[in-house]
Amino acid sequence: MEPIKIGIVGIGNCASSLLQGIEYYRYRSKEESIGLLYWEINGYTPSDIIVSSAFDIDRRKIGKDVHEAIFQPPNCTVKFAEKIPPSRVKVSMGAVLDGCADHMKNFDEEYTFVPADQPEPDKKEIIKILKDSGTEILLNYLPVGSEKATRFYSECALEAGVALINNIPVFIAGDPEWAEKFQRAKIPIIGDDVKSQMGATIIHRSLANLFAKRGVKIDNTYQLNTGGNTDFLNMKDQNRLSSKKLSKTEAVKSVMKEKPDDRNIHIGPSDYVPWLNDKKVAFIRMEGRIFGNVPMDLELRLSVEDSPNSAGAVIDCIRLCKLALDRNIGGVLEGPSALYCKRPPAQYTDDTAFSMIEKFISKDLYN
Repeated sequence: MEPIKIGIVGIGNCASSLLQGIEYYRYRSKEESIGLLYWEINGYTPSDIIVSSAFDIDRRKIGKDVHEAIFQPPNCTVKFAEKIPPSRVKVSMGAVLDGCADHMKNFDEEYTFVPADQPEPDKKEIIKILKDSGTEILLNYLPVGSEKATRFYSECALEAGVALINNIPVFIAGDPEWAEKFQRAKIPIIGDDVKSQMGATIIHRSLANLFAKRGVKIDNTYQLNTGGNTDFLNMKDQNRLSSKKLSKTEAVKSVMKEKPDDRNIHIGPSDYVPWLNDKKVAFIRMEGRIFGNVPMDLELRLSVEDSPNSAGAVIDCIRLCKLALDRNIGGVLEGPSALYCKRPPAQYTDDTAFSMIEKFISKDLYN
């Protein structure tokens, strides 16, 4: 198979886990490949993915080989791949725009980024890098709240003829105007806001769906998340948090038979705890009523390494995007977006979304 060439915006913990994962599975057989939903998708395996371009705004990463840059601070995710050979792709200076919250600029350098001391590239320079490198699919790993920067890179992808996987809760696939742009250009897009493999949102959705199927009325529920990576530090700015809360809340409410009032459902990040590093600890509480209107409640605590938890979903999205490129399918990929994203243009149950993926892979297209 020809390699799938990806570009990455934001060389943080999530990019580190993804690139480590590609190397990790390169040396393993199908039988050894724990943690993947799909070992292969129409012949494409994880080892068919290579990084061809990369962008960041931290001077500790710019100019370095991307396989070296993924281990630079403030990245703090676990190192699980034994062999990480040089990629021969250097990290380019990216556009800053609103890609960094003001409160992070004067924070301890160990936990936040160090601003670059070189000029920002304009759109033409980014597009040239994408084209010259042969990048086919661009991954958006910008911090939550990067509205202007996400739109900037989305425009770059469109003008360069590159597919987009929008992993953050800035609504591009879910915005009808942007969706139409990608449809007209016949360029595939998956989004918005990637779900983790076994994260708080997918578990909360599953529990809400279970309550509905078992006839339990949900009165109140919350999901509180804590972590120590730059994502949680970034989200201490409440102004950058609104789209994230909306994305996570809609993902859970969409599977509820009866939607609770806004005051009775609270979902979103709670606090930044530096010593947790890339570990995420989530607390879910659900209060409801069973037979005879008798009250019951459920509490759950989830602890997981945050960034590897999303990499498996993204590695599937890359291959599904490539499949769309091979088949000349453009616009929002509805099934992949529904299964792998918290805030797709259309919400489906996970069973329905999985069925849509199977049909998409087998060419029995749902659209």
